[in-house]
Amino acid sequence: MVAVGKSRRRGSEPVVPLARSSGLFRLIHGSFSSRKVARQSPVLAGLHRATDGALWGVLVAVMIMSGLSLHSRHLWIIAYKQLETTRDLTQKLKSSTAMLEQHVLKRTSLPLSMVRTNADQLHYLDNPGTITKPRNIEQDNSSLFERFGSSPVNYGY
Repeated sequence: MVAVGKSRRRGSEPVVPLARSSGLFRLIHGSFSSRKVARQSPVLAGLHRATDGALWGVLVAVMIMSGLSLHSRHLWIIAYKQLETTRDLTQKLKSSTAMLEQHVLKRTSLPLSMVRTNADQLHYLDNPGTITKPRNIEQDNSSLFERFGSSPVNYGY
């Protein structure tokens, strides 16, 4: 135990007991006392407190942002695993559907009313939208506004 003197002199600070401290630590503790600095230079002490608060605020903000980043990364990993699982199941469904269709098509036969066709018997027709129309000379002379106003609006893709 440390004995603390009870006698006080005027203008002196109360004696603070330091358990098992050597002379060097007493010197450091006495010279870097926050109360002593706050009395000698209050502006410096205020800046020191503000800097400490700002550093604690930055530390807390970094911790919060790190937590949010790790949480969002975790959610992305879960979503990506679910996407891979969905793709695998879709591929398995397509392959099983194809196998069933092959099996059904092999077992069925053409009805007697249907006739097999040859490529020689097929007639190919051009798409009506690709057939070129003769250009009208008056249409070239019309204004751009009239061309947009007379063209039909097509919905969809």
